[in-house]
Order: sequence, then C-alpha cells, then structure tokens
Amino acid sequence: MARELTEVGVVGLGTMGAGIAEVLARAGLSVTAVEVTDEALHRGREHVVTSTDKAVVRGKLDPADRDAILSRIRFTTAMADLAVAELVVEAVPERLELKAQVLATLDRVCPPGTILATNTSSLSVTELSVATGRPGKVIGMHFFNPAPVMKLVEVVRTVVTEPSVVEDVEALCARLGKVDVTIGDRAGFVANALLFGYLNHAVSMYENRYASREDLDAAMRLGCGLPMGPLALMDLIGIDTAYEILVTMYQQSRNRLHAPSPLIKQMMTAGLLGRKTGRGFYTYAGRDSAEVVADAGPGPGARRRRRPVRSVGGVGSGD
Repeated sequence: MARELTEVGVVGLGTMGAGIAEVLARAGLSVTAVEVTDEALHRGREHVVTSTDKAVVRGKLDPADRDAILSRIRFTTAMADLAVAELVVEAVPERLELKAQVLATLDRVCPPGTILATNTSSLSVTELSVATGRPGKVIGMHFFNPAPVMKLVEVVRTVVTEPSVVEDVEALCARLGKVDVTIGDRAGFVANALLFGYLNHAVSMYENRYASREDLDAAMRLGCGLPMGPLALMDLIGIDTAYEILVTMYQQSRNRLHAPSPLIKQMMTAGLLGRKTGRGFYTYAGRDSAEVVADAGPGPGARRRRRPVRSVGGVGSGD
C-alpha cells in the first residue's frame, strides 16, 4: 500500500520549481522550498504569490485558501532543512552535472527512506540515480509548465527503481489531482520526444523564412486546433530549456529531428529566452509576462521596415 506523504521538498524555484511547490501546497502537503541565494528565493516566492493572486482574481481560489497555501511553504536557502522530507523534487536547470550534484547533496541530507525525484524533462534518470547511494529510491517526476494548470505528470522508473517508490509517487500524483503516465527511462520520455521534433521543425521553417512567426502559430492554432502555436510555446517553455532538451535527445538518438536549429542556440546565447526574460520569438510586456507587445528593436521576430516605392525602371521593350 502506498504511503501517504505529508512532508515534501522542492529544490530550485524557477518557473517550474515554484509551480511544483504551489501544486504540492495546494494538496495540503507541508513544503520546504529551497534556493541557492536570497535573491533567487525571493523570485521563487514571488512566482507563487503572483500565481495564487491571479487565481484569486479569476475566482478560482478564495483569499483564505491562498493564504493557507502560502503558509504551508517554508522558503529557505539551507538544504539541511530538507532533513525531515519524505520526498524531494529537484527542479534545477536541465544540466546533468548540476542535477547530479543536487541529488548527491540530498542523498547526504535526507533520511534513507526519502524518495528523491527529478523533474528532468530529457536527461537519463538512471544516470542521475547513480550519483546517489540510493538509486532504487530515485525516480523521474516530470511536471509540465505551468505546473498548477497542466494535468500530466510523467513518472519515470529506471531498471532499479523500487516498486514501492513507483507506487508512492503514483499515489501522490493522484492526490495532486494529476494524471500520471508511468514509463521507462529514455531521452525525452513520451511527450517531449514527440513534441520537440515538431517545435524544432517550426523554428527551422521560421529561420528559413518559409513563414512569419504569426502565420506559423496561426496555422497550428486554427488549422490543427492546438491552444498555442509552436513559437509562442517555445517562448513559454524557455529557449534555453528547449535547447538543452533537444541537445540531450539528439546526443542519445542522433535523430536529425532533434538536432537544434542554429537559431535556437543564437537566441540562447543572446539572452532571448522567451517569457522569462521578456523577449524571445515575441516581445512581452515584462519578465514572466504573457502579454505580447510590439518589438522594440532587432530580434528574431522584428519586422523589416518597408520602404515606399517611388520609381521603377524596366529593361527591354517586351516585343
């Protein structure tokens, strides 16, 4: 029988980590939320406050419930505060070395029975698990962005994940109001393995000037019934995150569909990371804003200025 968890933790409070912390707290769990600096911790807390405030404005959450959610999250910069956690989800940036380092630290801090879950969207959970002394208690728990809204969680078991760990995590997903799909460990799992070939192809079409960003997105929204076009979705995911996912999948599969379009690397290098920085394929009203505004300067989405035609010339009589 699955355990009923009460004390959980989240390491990394970017957009995804903060969303996961909110989801856990909404389900009544006591959450310890950890970041490396006070500044990053403040940004993470603001993510949760902003998200729950919006839910109140939309009538989807009572003010008292919002206050209760926030009261169940303890924000800290001390990993040692996770010593009481029964399950910890790491949600740090998508780099193998960083995630392995965090899991190794958690292995030292947490009791032997604590489940260590990684929110990786593409890395090998098996490879991450061997950074710890408890690979049987390491599992993938891949939430989708935005975590408070998206219903799916990919539960990724390795060849050594203990059955009881899978059972506990599946039960937790149900408690969170999520639908889980339990799968084996392969690059991109299910959703991203299918999704990112499509997104990468859309970027290539845009890069080759086959169609404008607006027309590409409109085609998939209005023609295929998708809620969001591929370039707008890239901005939501984060250009840097998309690049790391594509690189990981390409390194494992050598499938050309997953070889990142050069434009993705260029945008990442230039700091045009999407909504999180206020600029990506589109320009936004501010950091983390969903409001699209006119492009203020050069960028991948900026339109070239059209010059008025005042005179024309011809060669030959046409006879």
